[in-house]
Amino acid sequence: MTPALWTVWVLGSVISLLKEGASDQASSLSCDPTGVCDGHSRSFNSIPSGLTAAVKSLDLSSNEITYVSNSDLRRCVNLRTLRLGANEIHTVEEDSFFSLRSLEYLDLSYNRLSNLSSSWFRSLSALKFLNLLGNLYKTLGERSLFSHLPNLRILKVGNSNSFTEIQEKDFAGLTLLEKLEINAPNLQTYAPKSLKSIQNISHLILHLKQPILLLEIFVDILSSLECLELRDTNLNTFHFSGVSINETNTSIKKFTFRNVQITDESFIEVVKLFNYVSGVLEVEFDDCTHDGVGDFRTLTLDTIKYLGDVETLTIRKLHIPQFFLYHDLSNIYSLTGKVKRITIENSKVFLVPCLLSQHLKSLEYLDLSENLMSEETLKNSACEHAWPFLKTLVLRQNRLKSLENTGEILLTLQNLTNLDISKNNFHSMPETCQWPGKMKYLNLSSTRIQSLTRCIPQTLEILDISNNNLDSFSLILPELKELYISRNKLKTLPDASFLPVLLVMRISRNIINTFSKEQLDSFQKLKTLEAGGNSFICSCDFLSFTQGQQALAQVLIDWPEDYLCDSPSPVRGQRVQDTRLSPSECHRAAVVSAVCCALFLLLLLVGILCHRFHGLWYMKMMWAWLQAKRKPRKAPRRDICYDAFVSYSERDSYWVENLMVQELEHFNPPFKLCLHKRDFIPGKWIIDNIIDSIEKSHKTIFVLSENFVKSEWCKYELDFSHFRLFDENNDAAILILLEPIEKKAIPQRFCKLRKIMNTKTYLEWPTDEMQQEGFWLNLRAAIKS
Repeated sequence: MTPALWTVWVLGSVISLLKEGASDQASSLSCDPTGVCDGHSRSFNSIPSGLTAAVKSLDLSSNEITYVSNSDLRRCVNLRTLRLGANEIHTVEEDSFFSLRSLEYLDLSYNRLSNLSSSWFRSLSALKFLNLLGNLYKTLGERSLFSHLPNLRILKVGNSNSFTEIQEKDFAGLTLLEKLEINAPNLQTYAPKSLKSIQNISHLILHLKQPILLLEIFVDILSSLECLELRDTNLNTFHFSGVSINETNTSIKKFTFRNVQITDESFIEVVKLFNYVSGVLEVEFDDCTHDGVGDFRTLTLDTIKYLGDVETLTIRKLHIPQFFLYHDLSNIYSLTGKVKRITIENSKVFLVPCLLSQHLKSLEYLDLSENLMSEETLKNSACEHAWPFLKTLVLRQNRLKSLENTGEILLTLQNLTNLDISKNNFHSMPETCQWPGKMKYLNLSSTRIQSLTRCIPQTLEILDISNNNLDSFSLILPELKELYISRNKLKTLPDASFLPVLLVMRISRNIINTFSKEQLDSFQKLKTLEAGGNSFICSCDFLSFTQGQQALAQVLIDWPEDYLCDSPSPVRGQRVQDTRLSPSECHRAAVVSAVCCALFLLLLLVGILCHRFHGLWYMKMMWAWLQAKRKPRKAPRRDICYDAFVSYSERDSYWVENLMVQELEHFNPPFKLCLHKRDFIPGKWIIDNIIDSIEKSHKTIFVLSENFVKSEWCKYELDFSHFRLFDENNDAAILILLEPIEKKAIPQRFCKLRKIMNTKTYLEWPTDEMQQEGFWLNLRAAIKS
């Protein structure tokens, strides 16, 4: 192969590989039918090819894209959202976004763009959101970037390293912004009036490491800004220089300081700055550090001229290194006269001085969540005449331990209606408590209480006792409208008669296994019920009720997603709405009744068959056979006591006792006979007597007659002989026919007896006296044999 051909082959292979890579990228881009395409974190190194007008939202963030050409997005004429953040883009061609006239959201943040071009945004007149944070540019370009963006509402610019200059033309053309975020911790130059060109800014976020240019920026935004948020700034060296501020019509309503450091001295300088702003209603400090001890003695009434109008003060995660040296803040009491809402969260507050509480005469809302308040310090804070107009008090996650003491301490707050004391460790609840008379809302969630008592005020309209250890609810609350009792151990819904005006109940994540239409109907005014996450037994009645009530979905706000079957096991985990049971499970009573009837009929049939085919006889014979099996099959010779055991009917006793006994026992030598009348052992079970007598006799004589066949005890004797003698095939049985018997009179079950009578000679008692002597001779011979 020549070098030229080799080069062509290599280039062809490379192009083929690039095409295959592009094809693989396109195939990994997932789009839904509405035109939303997700390519987030797919390792793309370029914008996928094949994008069409059907794409309305495209997310290619967190990839490895380095270049955007003017043909990549040309066909995406209906694109509204484009996310290209967190890539490696260093170049965007001039007309890359030219066809995106419907684009409303563009994110180019955290790439490697060192130069910004106004031509990118020339046709984006519909754009509302633009994020250029975290790129490598030093300025926002030589020309105004945003002059063609009249509808822009949210703009984010700057970076944490190289962005050092704000020019006067940078924000030209912008008239109304809901939010402007400028990340410029290393800002070195600010051209006056750079932000003044924006007629109205609802929310300005400034990331400034040092406050050097803060005053110059502040002057430009006084009349156009509503909320100023300062982030990541060290105000320890801030000094108000008395710069000339001519603006009298200021619009700033809120100041927010986030992750800001401040000292006692710099706080006073900030207050001086506020003095030029009339109408500030809200001040917020979030995750700030105060390197001081609260020594504000140099504050004067002139200094705090306008700051006294603040109505809302919010402090979250305030760090005070010298916390235990802090002053009582008496120097700023004059600032508190008009404050209506105060929130101090997670700032290690353990006490509000009584004098400060008494100065908060307009306070209506106080939130001291996640602090160190206890009953002892709360008593000092809620002293006499403290917080006279307070309506809402939040003491969530403090160190309160006694409900009784807490309620008694708060009796001084006569206008208190809402109390949140959740996430404290009360554990138990006393039988009775005292509370302010106007209480309407009480939050006792996550306090580990195990039972409820009359300590709960009867005036409540809203009660939250969720996430506790309650297993029942039996309180009568005649005015309660909302009950939150989720994440407990309740097995049933509360009794509706206790809550006559209840409108809302949230009782999810308990151990309730069912509820019925009657129970829900008993809550006559209930509009909202949240009962999902329980262990529902999906019985036929429950399924019929929940699936058959169309209006139920309007009451159950978490239906059907959170309603799952816990049993029976075949449907465990299924949604109640989708569960179907077999007819046998839904008509169990009918099935049980049918089975019982079938069993009864079967038993009746078995009884009839037993009677017809002598089943009872076979059972008795089985028992006799089992008794006989316990004894030796054949008695030893030394145990033979009688020559013969005589089995006869009581009605034939005259013949046996007066004829046969006389002829045999008075013969020489005499025969010893066993008769049940004289030889059976008194008190012994008759079956055992029969068995023992037969086993101890050399022969067994059966005196057969009509009376014999009808005798119950003769049947037992014959039955045992049927097992013991006939089954052994011996000649121990002697049959005497006392009178003629028809063979059909012998029960069919004695089949061997009938067979023996057909094959074996038996003795017949002759009615002729001349023949009777021969009968006795034959009988004696049979016994001796």
